[in-house]
Amino acid sequence: MSRAAWLAGTLVAIAAGGAGYWTGRAGDPVSALLERARTDWARWAPAAMPPAQSPAAPKLDGPVVYYQDPDGKPVYSLSPMGTDDGREFRAVHASEDVRFDEPDPPETSAAELAGRGGGPGEMHAGGINTGDMAAGMTKPGSAGRRILYYRNPMGLPDTAPAPKKDSMGMDYIPVYAGEDEDGVVTVSPGKVQRTGVRTEIVARRIVAQPVRVPGTVALDERRVFVVATRSDAYVDRVENVTTGDRVRKGQPLVHLYSPEINAAAAQLIANPGFDGSRRRIQNLNVPEDVIDAMERTRKIPMAITWSSPRDGIVLQRNAIEGMKAAAGDTLFRIGDIATLWVLADVPERDLAGVRVGQPVTVRPRSAPDRIFTGTVGVIYPQVNPQTRATRVRIELANPDGALLPDMYADVEIDTGATNPVVAVPDDAVIDTGERQIVLLDRGNGRFEPRAVKIGIRGAGYTEIRDGLAVGDRVVTAANFLIDAESNLKAALQSMAAPKDDRQALRTGDAP
Repeated sequence: MSRAAWLAGTLVAIAAGGAGYWTGRAGDPVSALLERARTDWARWAPAAMPPAQSPAAPKLDGPVVYYQDPDGKPVYSLSPMGTDDGREFRAVHASEDVRFDEPDPPETSAAELAGRGGGPGEMHAGGINTGDMAAGMTKPGSAGRRILYYRNPMGLPDTAPAPKKDSMGMDYIPVYAGEDEDGVVTVSPGKVQRTGVRTEIVARRIVAQPVRVPGTVALDERRVFVVATRSDAYVDRVENVTTGDRVRKGQPLVHLYSPEINAAAAQLIANPGFDGSRRRIQNLNVPEDVIDAMERTRKIPMAITWSSPRDGIVLQRNAIEGMKAAAGDTLFRIGDIATLWVLADVPERDLAGVRVGQPVTVRPRSAPDRIFTGTVGVIYPQVNPQTRATRVRIELANPDGALLPDMYADVEIDTGATNPVVAVPDDAVIDTGERQIVLLDRGNGRFEPRAVKIGIRGAGYTEIRDGLAVGDRVVTAANFLIDAESNLKAALQSMAAPKDDRQALRTGDAP
């Protein structure tokens, strides 16, 4: 027995005994006894009952689950971090009231409902005020959020206007007002943190889409020359020049004796000023400086000197001293390597982005640290049926002669937009095969699937031509998990109660 109960019983006994004593001495002792009992109880009761204690603050124990913005914003981090103004994020422990899996709110007792104005006659066995349910179908403990209906916990197309259990004993899941918004998925902060959801702001970027293919260095066909005669001749002497040597314009190469050239030279000397004689010796491809020397000295040399027509490299030497060269035979073949070609085979799938005049970067494999720049000169009008590729010709300057014909090189053609476009990271786009979707972060754990039209891809970004605007925030990680939940919600909504029944649930007219 408590001390307070013992004192109360003692006072009652004293009052009863005193009543018999004062009955014989006073006319109405009852009022005096009751007044004395109340005075004694007021004096003893404070000492008998222990003072009320204020509830202790919850103890923070367990590991730190994550860190949250000190202002309560939906910004989280797995490791300690700070705000822009220098404040540290708040550490959230496992013992704190963190909703990781959106648990159902606790049931409210009858006394709590009575304190809010609900009478005993308005309560049912589960402690739910039927008047509140009819007015807005609000679940107790949900802070005034209206429950629209309950859906099957296993995702089956089954809804109910009131709480119930499925065949396995699992409670149906309430669907609150605001969660029934078409296409919007609500995820708790704990789940957002645990699944690693990351977002990024949509911005304008230059989406580069380089095409990387191997190439081969080749001579510019317009810069290859042949040293030959147009008449039969004999090689009298060959200069010290051989294959691979670099020669300059006008440098002597070979000395030839030709009876037909000598006959034309004799006619030129015999008929000075006659245009026909000069034309004939020019047609035999005799150099102009040799013809001028003949007219000036009026002498016919025994052998005619043939020189290099341009600067270049000796690609081929066929002249041998003492040999007879027929008309048209190639004595020397010389190539000008100041400008070269790079021939690259571009796959058919990448050909649409290649245009004449686009800049090209070439890295020769013999010197990968060197970079040469050029432009696309020609796109050949034919696709190789075996490789399904089209040859592209790049014109490249070679001022120091570092590039040589038939070298291998790595070619990178800069394709794509040259102006900034609205773009998102590649990971933000979910491609279903029929359409492309991104998840729009609407804040407070709410995500909306948004269909978009995409353009070119490159450098880790995808152009968005329709569906997003600069400044929108999209999900770049764990978006497949949210998309799966969104698709499940859409399926449940499409298979939920008929529209008329849903309207009755919203207005509180449900049976």
